[in-house]
Amino acid sequence: MDKEKLYIYDTTLRDGQQTHGVVFSVKEKLRITKALDELGVDYIEGGWPGANPTDTEYFNNVSFQQSHSKIVAFGMTKREGKSAENDEVLAPVVNSGAHSICLVGKAHDFHVEQALGVSLASNVSNIELSLKHLGSLEKEAIFDAEHFFDGFKANKDYALKVIFSALEAGARWVVLCDTNGGTLPHEISKIVTEVIECGFPGKKLGIHTHNDTENAVANSLSAVLAGARHIQGTVNGLGERCGNANLISLIPSLIMKEPFKSKFSININEKNLSIVTKLSRLVDDILNRVPVRSAPYVGSSAFTHKAGLHASAILKNPKTYEHISPEMVGNHRVIPMSNQAGLSNLKKRLFDCGIDFKEDNSKLIEILRIIKEKEDQGYSYDVAGASFELLALKLLNQMPTFFKVKRYRIGVERRKNKYNKSVSLSEAVVVVEIDGKKKLSVSESLDEHGNDRGPVNALAGALAKDLGKYQDIISDMKLIDYKVRITAGGTEAVTRVLIDSEDSEGRRWSTIGVSPNIVDASFQALLDAMNWKILKSLED
Repeated sequence: MDKEKLYIYDTTLRDGQQTHGVVFSVKEKLRITKALDELGVDYIEGGWPGANPTDTEYFNNVSFQQSHSKIVAFGMTKREGKSAENDEVLAPVVNSGAHSICLVGKAHDFHVEQALGVSLASNVSNIELSLKHLGSLEKEAIFDAEHFFDGFKANKDYALKVIFSALEAGARWVVLCDTNGGTLPHEISKIVTEVIECGFPGKKLGIHTHNDTENAVANSLSAVLAGARHIQGTVNGLGERCGNANLISLIPSLIMKEPFKSKFSININEKNLSIVTKLSRLVDDILNRVPVRSAPYVGSSAFTHKAGLHASAILKNPKTYEHISPEMVGNHRVIPMSNQAGLSNLKKRLFDCGIDFKEDNSKLIEILRIIKEKEDQGYSYDVAGASFELLALKLLNQMPTFFKVKRYRIGVERRKNKYNKSVSLSEAVVVVEIDGKKKLSVSESLDEHGNDRGPVNALAGALAKDLGKYQDIISDMKLIDYKVRITAGGTEAVTRVLIDSEDSEGRRWSTIGVSPNIVDASFQALLDAMNWKILKSLED
């Protein structure tokens, strides 16, 4: 049986940029464009030319000859009182160089009369004239029917008139938008089915959902099953308010889950599917965000098996607790260590770390006991894999000593600067011993503007200032996330510090420190981070 084609439309660079706090530079937009094209999405909506300098510059620099994807320019239909040919807001979109143009228009009578302030008939006319203008220029026209589902429920006849008018005016795709994100899957299914039963061809129908009820992915899948063949969404579900449909979750489901796998095909094959984790993390990196551990398919915890019972079953057959193989989406399986762990977890974790051990080694029981004891003190090795590896190597007498910290001191001074403004200055002194020789390093924690970056930053600077023969190894390390949590209250409070580090090769590792003193806990995590980096670099 021939499969029907589904078309994937990415709007990360436009609708995704509506996320609070998200602003892409032109360079970042071009990086994401390249990654999306490598994945194989059909459409990449680059932005709104003329709406802001960044989007305009993007269209001046992007290649319209991508390997797999069409670049789309977004805009709105012509305004009342303007012709499509002479609307100065529409003109930059049409003249952007993009062959595919997506125009948005209202499909809800309430918004037409209240937001636009025009008659219902004028709104339809503006849509028709805009799309016909695109057709006269031989552009591929895509129409986003904004607020369609709410409009359908309020005034079905008018909502249908809008989308049929767009179709008759030459739209290649008419996209039904759940703009406020309040429609549920059963409603999406019912309405899309009814639209098609009214004579609208599914092969020209699209879906655009928002995630305000945590149903954007489910709503998109429901629309496909009901007959839509064009799916809009964003990487990692970016978008205003609660976000858009997450293509990182949608694409694997369309390829691997029934009935989609048997009935439909998309331009992304199973080989390229392994790119989705890389793409997801690329966008997080660009936005300087820590990836969501629990994200479906691509999260670092998506294939993590903490309980001993689960780990034992996974070792026998991964299908016992995994719905797909993690390698299919470019992810990997993790068997962490925690106070719920058993010997199965420990053995699998040691094996994954490449640590040699004997199955009957009595030290395994001792390692398990110490890990559970330390977790009772506040450590959490299921989120600090590098610290676990160092601890296990030490307990198995396999951990080399690269350097020793003989002492350290932190000082914070409050003083007036040259502008007579009170400022703080953190200074750290660290004494390390390497090959029997002591080295003293001092570091102040100041940024390029002379502002104090805090005692932990000063400590990291001093520790990394002179490690002798290991200095080149740690030179490309950077701290990408720092988390502090108080694990007990009152005067006996214990501080847990988690540090995520990264190097120039893209390796990431997590380390942990626990102490009543936040600086000391941070220092423990920093030491583990540097020791793990040196260990792995020397192994390479």
